[in-house]
Amino acid sequence: MDLRFGDSKPTDEEKAAVDDLLGPPASAWEGADDRSTADLRWATGGRDARERRDLLLPGLHAVNDRVGWISEGALAYLCRRLTVPPAEAYGVATFYAMFSMRPRPSTVVHVCTDLACAAAPGAGELQADVESRLGPAGEARDGAVWQASPCLGLCERAPAALAIRAGTGCPAKADAAPAADDGGSGDGRSPAYATAVVAPATAEGVAAAARAPQSAPAEPDAGLAVPQAGDPALKLLSRIGVVDPASLDDYRAHGGYRALRRAFALGPAGVLREVTDSGLLGRGGAAFPTGRKWQATAAQPDQPHYVVCNADESEPGTFKDRVLMEGDPYALIESMTIAGYATGAHLGYIYLRGEYPRALRRLEHAIEQARARGLLGSDVLGHGYAFDLEIRRGAGAYICGEETALFNSLEGYRGEPRSKPPFPVEKGLFGKPTAANNVETLVNVLPILEMGAEAYAAIGTGDSTGPKLFCVSGSVERPGIYELPFGATLGELLSLAEVREGLRAVLLGGAAGGFVRPDELDIPLTFEGTKAAGTTLGSGVVLALDTTVPLPKILLRIAEFFRDESCGQCVPCRVGTVRQEEALHRIAERTGAAAADDIALLREVGEAMRDASICGLGQTAWNAVESAIDRLGAYA
Repeated sequence: MDLRFGDSKPTDEEKAAVDDLLGPPASAWEGADDRSTADLRWATGGRDARERRDLLLPGLHAVNDRVGWISEGALAYLCRRLTVPPAEAYGVATFYAMFSMRPRPSTVVHVCTDLACAAAPGAGELQADVESRLGPAGEARDGAVWQASPCLGLCERAPAALAIRAGTGCPAKADAAPAADDGGSGDGRSPAYATAVVAPATAEGVAAAARAPQSAPAEPDAGLAVPQAGDPALKLLSRIGVVDPASLDDYRAHGGYRALRRAFALGPAGVLREVTDSGLLGRGGAAFPTGRKWQATAAQPDQPHYVVCNADESEPGTFKDRVLMEGDPYALIESMTIAGYATGAHLGYIYLRGEYPRALRRLEHAIEQARARGLLGSDVLGHGYAFDLEIRRGAGAYICGEETALFNSLEGYRGEPRSKPPFPVEKGLFGKPTAANNVETLVNVLPILEMGAEAYAAIGTGDSTGPKLFCVSGSVERPGIYELPFGATLGELLSLAEVREGLRAVLLGGAAGGFVRPDELDIPLTFEGTKAAGTTLGSGVVLALDTTVPLPKILLRIAEFFRDESCGQCVPCRVGTVRQEEALHRIAERTGAAAADDIALLREVGEAMRDASICGLGQTAWNAVESAIDRLGAYA
């Protein structure tokens, strides 16, 4: 790929995909077929096109969704439309796991091989059976191809698979109308875009989804992922499984938009005071005080301000944000509107995992309804405040969960973390002050304003206030999302989930977290409690592993995950994650002094990654392996 445009031409289908997103080209300089007399005299539109660089990722999605892969001609046409050098766009397209720059079938099946699915009974047999039906991974057969996938965020129904068929139609509305019997779109070009979630997955179900994803059974209601659904004591999950997630009226009948009305009554300064006094800490793992972040953003004189929802939850074992967005999408819209009002922002972005098709549909519908009812737009609820939301889909990159990498992705660049300072509250998205929070953090703002900061802070402990969501999966009878006040113990949570006999270990915080032993279940589930116990709460992952799960296999999968997901920007992480995986492979085959030498090497590499990596990925890549060696006696 060159900095210059080559001779490759897009197909009509590829051009249509780009033009549906960007509109028709205004001149030959933007890719129009015919060059006018004016085009021969001067070139216009370059500055406007460059200001749309943030549409590069949606443009790549548009082509990939329509055709199934991105050809050199399609990439060149998109680059011409946006005035992006082809070499830069190639670097962006190849950064994401869900895109392909090589021809492949229109249907791609992602079979999860990550922690919760690897620990599920029959996971190994599932992959072998899928291979017997669909052929080896990566090999096209009968119009479909399957590939191993990192966590799909469906851990409560593990093992899981996701089938995506490229075709016409907007992904957000792909299931709005029944598909034709042959899966065709009826326009003579290509079949309709379709997705199918198969969970719990069977080889037969995966094969059927590969043949006809539009005919796959509907997913179960989001409420089934909440074992406590209907409990009147719930704060964050109270509507899931109770209200119709598509109905704005139902949402409002169950308390929706009361918090926004109180926010308008308090004014921006009052909202900031309530959120700060509540003691709300970020729920994505960093535990930064949300009120301080919002105050710092609001205080910046530079304009405009932005709010960003980090809905790219890719930590293995995490699925709480998916359940919130699928089961209570209006809550996220309301809370982002409040965040925008408090921080002086008039536009917000939801950066959504590309592997969450139902969440995309639910959010798109909810945003449309909110706009139609005056809850988004130029005059929200008649208070003269303008605010709107845009959804941008990720494309399979764990590193984009890091907020500055997410900003780069939104802006149309490779999703690589930025050095700090400057911090996002000073120079974030598009170089402007930005408040970025994950879904769970944002929806906590609703009970804060409804109850008042003092009542909210009375829940939990002095340093960890409010309710917390936990993603429980693995060796339990009742996997799902649990809401408990901070301070409940790990044992109490596992008792609710009905942990099975033979518990060997519990992984807290996902792949970036740490293991604890069965005799440590009295650990309080708070930020300070887990820190004192030498582990981490992280994003709320609680993965129970019994004695039937081979621990070395889980550790090797964690190492493979970090190797694959490292963006490669900094040497400690790029090299260290590879060396970690290599050492674990050797340890599995060695004993005695040779294994001890590799464990010593692991410690040295792990410490280097922790001390010198630019972001949290490299800094935490050694945590789980270290805790397994030190706490569980792995490889002893």
